[in-house]
Amino acid sequence: MPMDLFVVIALLVTVSAIYSYINARFIKLPGTIGIISVAIVFSIITIVVDKLNPGAAKYLNALSKGINFSGIVLNIMLGFLLFAGSFNLNTQRLKKEMHPVLILSTVGVILSTIIFGVLFYYAASLFQVNIPLVYCFLFGALISPTDPVAVGAIIKGSKLPANLATIIHGESLFNDGIGLVLFITILEIIESGSDHVDFAKAALLFLREVFGGIAMGMIFGFIANRLMKSITDFQTIVLVSLGLVMGVSVLAEVFHLSIPLSVVAAGLVSGNRSINIDNKEHSHQSLERFWMLIDEMLNTILFVMIGLQMINLPFLKNYWLIGGIGILVILLARWISIMLPITFLRRSLDINYGSINILTWAGLRGGISIALALSLPITPYRHLILSGSYFIVIFSIIVQGLTLSRLINFSYRKTENTD
Repeated sequence: MPMDLFVVIALLVTVSAIYSYINARFIKLPGTIGIISVAIVFSIITIVVDKLNPGAAKYLNALSKGINFSGIVLNIMLGFLLFAGSFNLNTQRLKKEMHPVLILSTVGVILSTIIFGVLFYYAASLFQVNIPLVYCFLFGALISPTDPVAVGAIIKGSKLPANLATIIHGESLFNDGIGLVLFITILEIIESGSDHVDFAKAALLFLREVFGGIAMGMIFGFIANRLMKSITDFQTIVLVSLGLVMGVSVLAEVFHLSIPLSVVAAGLVSGNRSINIDNKEHSHQSLERFWMLIDEMLNTILFVMIGLQMINLPFLKNYWLIGGIGILVILLARWISIMLPITFLRRSLDINYGSINILTWAGLRGGISIALALSLPITPYRHLILSGSYFIVIFSIIVQGLTLSRLINFSYRKTENTD
């Protein structure tokens, strides 16, 4: 029997509050890492308890089954999270690093998808796991983009230099949209068959979604900025910003444009210019704090939801090998997809080779990859891709997130010693 929507929301917020308190009070790990760690531990306990006594963990079990994770993340949370991240991004720094951000978020994602697909195909075949190459590319498309939510949460507490932090955060905001369009394009090729696909038409649709989404977001972001700047009533200002996110998301879906890129462009443009009417009025700073609060609250709920998905994935135990292969291959694909652009465009990118390892390790995956994997149609390869995605996401958030600061310190200590 499906749970009432309000009950699902109430349980989800309550569980998120409990997990967040346990982490803040006792475990004291960085927010994102601690919350997802607590969520995973409780999910494992729930699975064990459910096997011993099916009635004991019925509410948490019902909650995990009552959540449409893919629909909630892609259709509801993604727009708000991307807008919050882009609205609060330092646009002056972003302008200075725009060239590497655009290269890594476009060329980098496409390269990573291709490299991951080829390497995963051959690595899996070595262990007698047969998966068609096109599905390997589909796997690469959903796992190659770095997650802006996970990345933003982790780099807040790191000691990354300002330029690298801007590149990593900016890349994660833009490559999400590129990855989503790439994922949809490859999925359409699979569903229609390569013999019936007009690749020229597919390329035009790809460009329309990307550039059309950016253009629409910029236009409505500018209009919203002017509207907010013309008033001082903060309640109305907040409603305009909320209306901007929701309106752009709906219009992008209606006109088949990229929702993530539309929302990111709207956030960057509307947050770029201050809406303060005079020096004594602080509406812009208050709006930034509002969206920072929304960002952190949704962040917590999202990572609790990721942990809860373990209850719905009992087949994870059958895919440890695939998960391990996926982790190694995505790290290698990420490293190569950064190294190649730096090698050929080193002068214009202004990134040194010493930053490759940091950029690779800071490329975290999160809920969006799992949401895309959950949205896959039922095929013999769905569980394989979903399980592999889950292993990669958990590894990137917990292992890479906990060791990122050490890698940064080690890299710069090594550079100083060399100098």
